[in-house]
Amino acid sequence: MRRMKPSWRLGCGEKTGMIRAGIQGRDKSGKRQIIFTMSLSKIALFWMCLVFLIVIISPVQAGTLYQEGTPVLSAYISGSNQANPGDKLNISIVVENTGLNPIKIVQGGVATREDPPTTAKFLSVNLRNGGAPLAVESDAQVIGDLPGGSASPSTFHIKINRDAPAGDYSLPLDYSYQYLYSADTYNNGTTKYHYLSGNGTLYVMLSVQPQVVINVLSAQSESLNVGTLGYVNLDIQNVGSEFGRNAVVKLFRSGTSAILPNDSSVYIGDFSPGQITSCQYRVFVVPDAQAQVYPVDVVVVYVDHNGNTVMSRNDTVGIDVGGKADFSVNSSPPVMYPGTRKTVTIEYKNTGDVTAYGAKARIVAVIPFTTSDDIADLGDISPGQTASADFLITLDRTATLKDYALDSEIRYRDALNNSYISDNIPVPITVTTESQLTTILTNPVYVAITVIALFAILYLANRFGKKAIQRIWKDK
Repeated sequence: MRRMKPSWRLGCGEKTGMIRAGIQGRDKSGKRQIIFTMSLSKIALFWMCLVFLIVIISPVQAGTLYQEGTPVLSAYISGSNQANPGDKLNISIVVENTGLNPIKIVQGGVATREDPPTTAKFLSVNLRNGGAPLAVESDAQVIGDLPGGSASPSTFHIKINRDAPAGDYSLPLDYSYQYLYSADTYNNGTTKYHYLSGNGTLYVMLSVQPQVVINVLSAQSESLNVGTLGYVNLDIQNVGSEFGRNAVVKLFRSGTSAILPNDSSVYIGDFSPGQITSCQYRVFVVPDAQAQVYPVDVVVVYVDHNGNTVMSRNDTVGIDVGGKADFSVNSSPPVMYPGTRKTVTIEYKNTGDVTAYGAKARIVAVIPFTTSDDIADLGDISPGQTASADFLITLDRTATLKDYALDSEIRYRDALNNSYISDNIPVPITVTTESQLTTILTNPVYVAITVIALFAILYLANRFGKKAIQRIWKDK
C-alpha cells in the first residue's frame, strides 16, 4: 500500500483570486488531492492567537529575595609576615568577605535587590600599631564594595623601630562599612532600601626577627686633623635581641666623607644583647678638607642563631676633624743692600689648630740671593704662638732694587709623631740703596779713618787746651 506524502502549497484560487495555503497529497490511485486549505488572513490570525495564549499561560517574571545574611570579614598579611628591626617596608593586608546568604527566595512579583545583604559597601580599613614597636605611616585605605565570597588587598607602609625586641605582634585593623538590612516595595513599583553600619577590629600577625642592632654611644677623634692620620674611638652597644657570635665591627667611609679608614675592622667575638664594646680605628683625613664634622658608617658582621653570617644595619655617626697647622710670617720685611751679607731674622706664627712639634724652617734662596745655611730650628709651636729663624743671606751686587719674596716651608711632627711639611710660606725682602751716611758707617775703611781722626782731634784739644788756660791765668 502506498502512503500519501502531504505537502504545503501556496496558490491563488481560480474563481475568487484569493491567496490561499493548504495541504495536499495523493490518493491511492496517485491523483492529487487537497486535504486542507486556509486563507492567508486566517493563518495570520491563528499565529496572533497562539502568541497571546503563550503570554497568558506563561508564569509571571520572578524576583530574588534573600531572607538572611551579613558581611563576615577576616584579614591576613599576604606573603611573608616577617620583618627585621629598622626595616621600612610595605605590607599587603588582604581583607576577605566570607558572608553567605543561607535563604534565597525566588518568586513572582518580587523585585530583585540591588545589593545582597552580605555585600560590605564603602568598606574602609585602618591599620594601627597596637603597642607594637613600629610606626604605621599610611592613612586609612578605602576598599569600596566587597561582595560575599570575595577578597581585596590594601597596602600599608610601616617602619620597625631599630631597637624592636624580637617576637610576634598582633596589629589591629579597624574596619567600617554599610550593608543592606531590609527593603520595602510599594504598589507603584518603587523600592526603599534600609542600610545599617558595621564596624569592628580584625588582627593580623607580624613577626619581628632577632637581630644585632648597634647603637654608637660615643664617637671621639684623637689627633685627627685635616691632611693627617689620626684615630677614631667608638663605644658601641648591641640594643637588639640577637646574640652575635664571631662579631667584627667595621668602619666605612660614608658617601663622600673626608674621613678614610686605614684600619676598618675590629674583632670583638661574642656580642650579646645589651653588651657595650670599645673600638679604635686609624683613619686619614684628605688634605683639601675643612675643619668640621664628617660622617662615618659603622656595621657589625656576625653569625646569627641559624648559623648564617649576616651584617647589621649601619649606624652613621659624626667625627670631629680639626684644622691643620698653618703658618705665616709675623715679622716686618728685612731690608738688604746690593753686595751685602746679612743675618735675616724671620718670625713665623702658627695660625692653625694643632701644635707643630720639632718644627724646622727652610728657606729657598734664588738669584740674586744665596745662603750657606738654609735651615733653622723653631722647636714646638702651639696654635697662636711664634718662633724666630735666623738665615745668613748674601745679596749680589747687581741685584735690582725692588721687593722680593723667597719661598720657605716648615717641617714638623704631629702628636702621633707623623711628619708633615707645610704649604709654601712667602718671606718678603726689600732691596734698596744705601744712604751716604750708611755707606760711611758700614764701610771698614771709612770707619778706620773716622776713628783715627777722632783720636787726633781729642789729642790736640787736650794738649793745646791746657796751654791756653795757663795763659789766661797768667794775664790775670
